Amino acid sequence: MSSTEQSQPQAAAPFEVPPAGRSRAGEDETHRFVSLPGLTLSVRGRPARRAGLPAALYVHGLGGSSLNWSPLMRELADTVDGEALDLPGFGHSPPPDDGDYSVSGHARAVIRHLDAAGRGPVHLFGNSLGGTVATRVAAVRPDLVRTLTLVSPALPELRPQRTAVPTALLAVPGATRLFGRMTRHWTAERRTREVLALCYGDPASVSREDFEAAVAEYERRLALPYFWDSLARSARGLVSAYTLGGQHALWRQAERVLAPTLLVYGGRDLLVSSRMARRANAAFRDSRLLALPDAGHVAMMEYPGAVAGAFRDLLGDTDTGRG
Repeated sequence: MSSTEQSQPQAAAPFEVPPAGRSRAGEDETHRFVSLPGLTLSVRGRPARRAGLPAALYVHGLGGSSLNWSPLMRELADTVDGEALDLPGFGHSPPPDDGDYSVSGHARAVIRHLDAAGRGPVHLFGNSLGGTVATRVAAVRPDLVRTLTLVSPALPELRPQRTAVPTALLAVPGATRLFGRMTRHWTAERRTREVLALCYGDPASVSREDFEAAVAEYERRLALPYFWDSLARSARGLVSAYTLGGQHALWRQAERVLAPTLLVYGGRDLLVSSRMARRANAAFRDSRLLALPDAGHVAMMEYPGAVAGAFRDLLGDTDTGRG
């Protein structure tokens, strides 16, 4: 075990809610609910700085929410007309009526939203689990995706990092109940510090204001009766997707993606190894790589300017940026 691994938090820190962005609805963001048959989605938006900009959609990772995209949405407000949704059971979105938290179920939610809104094709962004979901959307509905930007996508690894193992264990039946008993005396502040250490390359870079916002969001989510269930079922769905073969295999679907793709990996990511960057760059047929040595698992929150710059470069080298 490396010294880096030894210094990281123990036990079930991956089960926590990733830190929220500072922006809230009312601070240059909009928030609305979209009702579809059997599904209600919370959608956060940031008004574009001028009319006619192409549409973008942002999809968060396991345990996260649309707030995780606020820093990048702010950076790209002059480039795209962006929206970030809360996947079913996360953020402010209630659980789906059918209880389907599989990768395919989340992908269907994204597709249904895009079809109903008529905003496609969009520039599609995804982080972690959201990157897996976005990959599936781009593979099965290429008509909905102009470009694909994946920040630490949760694609199958043959040898996962030791620090990522507890997240996979969340899929084991009863794991969330055990975790709840183990951490029942933890304060929201401690829980938030644990997840910062897991998700950020440099947890000390998080401002006090952002830390307090993350604590408040964590406390809100803990009070929801379906909080642990949505986490456990989504983790189970992700692990299950890793085992699929044939045309449904995630790496096979990555090879089917036609959209120009930007891959973003952090050198200090404890959940998705940066060594997967080379494989991903080879799998996606029209891809480019942004490697950020000091970033962790949420580069769009840690280095939004760098991610935004790489995305603009992608648009500049393709014809997909025009509205």
